[in-house]
Amino acid sequence: MTTSIQGTASQRHKAAPAVLVLEDGRVFHGRAYGAVGETFGEAVFSTGMTGYQETLTDPSYDRQIVVATAPQIGNTGWNDEDDESGRIWVSGYVVRDPARVPSNWRAKRSLDDELAAQGVVGISGIDTRALTRHLRERGSMRAGIFSGEALGPETELVARVQSQPHMKGASLYEEVATQEAYVVPAVGEKRFTVAAIDLGIKGMTPHRMAERGIEVHVLPATATADEVYAVDPDGVFFSNGPGDPATADGPVALMTEVLERRTPLFGICFGNQILGRALGFGTYKLKYGHRGINQPVQDRTTGKVEVTAHNHGFAVDAPLDKVSETKFGRAEVSHVCLNDDVVEGLQLLDQPAFSVQYHPEAAAGPHDAAYLFDRFVSLMEGQRA
Repeated sequence: MTTSIQGTASQRHKAAPAVLVLEDGRVFHGRAYGAVGETFGEAVFSTGMTGYQETLTDPSYDRQIVVATAPQIGNTGWNDEDDESGRIWVSGYVVRDPARVPSNWRAKRSLDDELAAQGVVGISGIDTRALTRHLRERGSMRAGIFSGEALGPETELVARVQSQPHMKGASLYEEVATQEAYVVPAVGEKRFTVAAIDLGIKGMTPHRMAERGIEVHVLPATATADEVYAVDPDGVFFSNGPGDPATADGPVALMTEVLERRTPLFGICFGNQILGRALGFGTYKLKYGHRGINQPVQDRTTGKVEVTAHNHGFAVDAPLDKVSETKFGRAEVSHVCLNDDVVEGLQLLDQPAFSVQYHPEAAAGPHDAAYLFDRFVSLMEGQRA
């Protein structure tokens, strides 16, 4: 929930103190950044050095207050090309040293002004390193940012933060998904048709498939199996998205039907968690999650280590040391995070289905994982043959 007061950056920053309040009672004092007002969400940190525009417009960040660990943010301003969706989804934004003047040939306005225009309440000038260490030690937690007339006694602000809902148990994917189906045409000659289930999809994801000759039909999160197969898909894709996968019974039921038909299947992030549930594995909330574009993951099928883009606070509980028997045949963990051994990918060995926990579309982020779209193409080629 966010309420805000807009105005020019100079007007807002002349005398606009702000506070970030954590549910455990710790308070950080700074200055208003973006809109002035109040906002609530789960405080998480993102370790990316670049790509803040893609991060802010990623629907997976719905209901989260994002802390940028990079010390200076806003250098490249805001352009009209790099949005990953139609709006900013973060509940709030926390930065240490905001750039005073953006400097990039594509910039149309400042990050500060874009946050204000979209009513996103933020805070600047706080010790984000101390905040990040606090969240690493105690875990992601509920938080609030307050500025202007929203300021009040700290004890009251802490109580308001503590009254907010937890991320565990939150069902958010339908809030961010498209309400109407749409088509992203293939670039060049059409080779395949894919039905993509939008659970919070980023714009670059269907584009990466289109670059490979795939016509992508993006469908709402509530799509039925009949609606999926009405487009005569060669493959089905389940996207990233926000919230607790334990609440996603509808997508799990749909994926189960796709697996029963043995249609080539690819899932990322939330889609990986959905596949885990469809295979009979559990999911759990990570202490502080993985967010940023510099996370090391090993592809266990090749031994290669990739630098990858992440945004997830939940993970699949599947055994790392053995092949598991499921109702859809044998399954194994295909990718693992080298920082903490979290499951980062699953694959079925007896039918064409796999998933990863991270974001191979590289927006923003490294291109190490682009091969996963080619792997999806290979599955569809094999099924067609």
